[in-house]
Parts: sequence; structure tokens; C-alpha cells
Amino acid sequence: MDREMTPAQRTSYEVSRRKALGIAAKMGLGGVAIAAGMAGRTAGEALAATGLPQKPYKITFVNHVTTNEFFTPTIYGIKDACTFLGCSYQWTGSKTSNVAEMVAAMQTAIAAKVDGIAVCLIDAKAFNKPTQDALSIGIPVIAYNADTPNARLSYVGQSLYQSGYNIAKKWLPMVKKGGHVMLSIGTPGSLNLQPRLDGYIQAIKDAGNPVTYDTLASGVTQDLSDSRIESYYLSHKTVAGMFGTGGGDTQSVGKVSKKYGLAKQGVITAGYDLEPQTLSYIASGDLTFTTDQQPYLQGFIPTLQIYLYKLSNGAVAPANTDTSLAYVTKENVKTYLAKSRFEGSTDAEPA
Repeated sequence: MDREMTPAQRTSYEVSRRKALGIAAKMGLGGVAIAAGMAGRTAGEALAATGLPQKPYKITFVNHVTTNEFFTPTIYGIKDACTFLGCSYQWTGSKTSNVAEMVAAMQTAIAAKVDGIAVCLIDAKAFNKPTQDALSIGIPVIAYNADTPNARLSYVGQSLYQSGYNIAKKWLPMVKKGGHVMLSIGTPGSLNLQPRLDGYIQAIKDAGNPVTYDTLASGVTQDLSDSRIESYYLSHKTVAGMFGTGGGDTQSVGKVSKKYGLAKQGVITAGYDLEPQTLSYIASGDLTFTTDQQPYLQGFIPTLQIYLYKLSNGAVAPANTDTSLAYVTKENVKTYLAKSRFEGSTDAEPA
């Protein structure tokens, strides 16, 4: 007898199913493989239905904040793609956006002659040489989450500057004219964050400077971000808006908003990503909105692109993939609160 799903499980399943079908469509795998997987076949059997073989390609993912919970669904995306395709992966890099550590991780992967590298290009120049070194010996390099236009073959992630610009256009009309706002950034200059801040600022200018603003370097650890953003508020209690550019500082903004009742005072708060605590602040009304850049796809798609590139001997070239921009508000947050592997809130596979 089939197990009956609870409403929460059904919501999770429907979100998972929609995203799975979307992944298949984006990757050109069609419905055959997904249908096979949902029919209970093994990954190998599902892949065989597409006419593609499993391959033991070794793929290295170089990340700038390896322990940050934002990337939990990214890792699940990598794992799921590897299971499906027969590949294996290594998750490495830096815990604190240390570029030298990331470059060293790339060099180690190149020396090991892995089959592909995916890397967050958070610096405009530091990754140019290792990228060229990898490509020169036939190792494909794909950027994910953060990008700079070096010789990498493709970028998989959000359009960072445009996302910042669009998000600011959403919150600007909500903030009282002439108000003062805080714009936070975990690591100033880092290419996964700075373009978003630049987008915020340009949107303010293009709107005729209806607000004034401060920028705050909130730091790379959650404790530091919490402390700095709370300290900023305590010294700027008339602030009309507080806006993060990353997952950590957005969570901090929500925490401060809840602690001091900022939503009831009309302070607008927003930012990025779907950390569980951030979603709880959305649900309670303490955070106005956040944005979903689909981190699961930032793991799944690079893995698949490397697989296809290797399998086709370069004939199937990796393509830039925008993982989109979706707003999460109190009105639709229930969908995201349901336990889902695609959002990183559970490691359970979809039913």
C-alpha cells in the first residue's frame, strides 16, 4: 500500500518534482530519465534510458566558504549528479574566503589531473593562471556562484550585479523617501558579493537618490556579522532600511529586526538566500523578503556540464546558466519551509 503524504510532505514533493523536471529540461535530459528515477529505477538504469553511460570522472569543487550552510544544497546537487552520472567529487577551498587557499586547492586538483574543476571566482585576477594551467592540459574549468570573465568555459549562477539592481528596485519604493539605509557586505571587493552591492548603489542613483546610505563590512563569520549589524543599528536607530548582500548578513539583519521589533517600526529589511533562520524571520514578518538563487543547481549543473564536456571530447561545450532570481516573502515562504533536499533543509531524497 502506498504511504499517504502529509500536507508538508506533499508540498515538499511538489517543489522537488518541479525543480527536478526543471533541471532535466535545462540539461536536455528530457523527461525520460526523471520518469525512470521516479519509477524507482537505479541511477544507472535511469541514465541508460537516455542512452548515456555512467563515467567515473573526478570533479573538484573549489569554494570560498566551505562550511557555510548556504552551500548545503549545492553539495546535495553535486552528490545527486554524481550518483546519476557515475562521477565522484571533492569539496575543497577555504572556510574564510582566503583566495590563496583557493588557488592552492586548484593547483592541487590540477596536479592530480582531475577530470574537471568548478570554482567560485571571487577575485578578478588570482584565478587566471590556474584556470589557464588547467585548460592547457585538458581540464575543463567552470565558474559557479561567483564569476569573472577569464578563460573559464562557463558560469553557473545568479547574475550578481543585476540581482542587486533588481532587488534594490523592489525595496526602494518601500522605504520612506529621504530615509537612511544600511547596505552590508561580508567581504568588500569579493566578486560573489561586491557586484550585488554595486547593483544596490546604482539602483539608488538611477532612482534619483531617494535615500542616503552607509555601507557596512559585516565580516565573514556569523557571530561577527551579528555583532556588527547589531552595533550599527544601536548607533543608527532611525535607520529606515537594512539590506544584506549575502546569506550571513541577511540572517543578521533578520535577527536584529526581530530583537528590536523593527518591522513594527516600519523598517524595511531584505537580502539574499534561504538559510533556515532567515526563512523563519520571513515567516514571522521580521524580514521583508529574501531571494532564492537556487544553490542546488549551482552544484548539479556544473557537474553535468563537465560530464558532457568530457564524454563528448569537448563537442558539448559548457554554457552560461543563470540560476534565476526568485523573491521569498511572508506570502509564499510556506513553500520554502517544507523540508526539501533541494533547499538543503533535509538530506532525504525526494519520495
